[in-house]
Amino acid sequence: MGKPGPITQAKRNRERSRQERKQEKQEKRSLRKEQKKERPRLTDDGVDPDLAGIRPGPQPPQE
Repeated sequence: MGKPGPITQAKRNRERSRQERKQEKQEKRSLRKEQKKERPRLTDDGVDPDLAGIRPGPQPPQE
C-alpha cells in the first residue's frame, strides 16, 4: 500500500469553500429562526395574519 498523494491546492480551495458555504447556511438558519420568533403568531383579534381575509372556496379576482 502506497502513501497518499499530496493534497493539492485545488482540494484545499474546495474544502475551504465547502466550509464557508456550510457556515453561511448555518448563519441563515439562525437568522430565520430569530425572525420566526419575532413574528407575531396571531393578530389582536385572534386571526392568523397569513389567512386574514381569505374565505373557503374560489377567491374573488383582485383588481
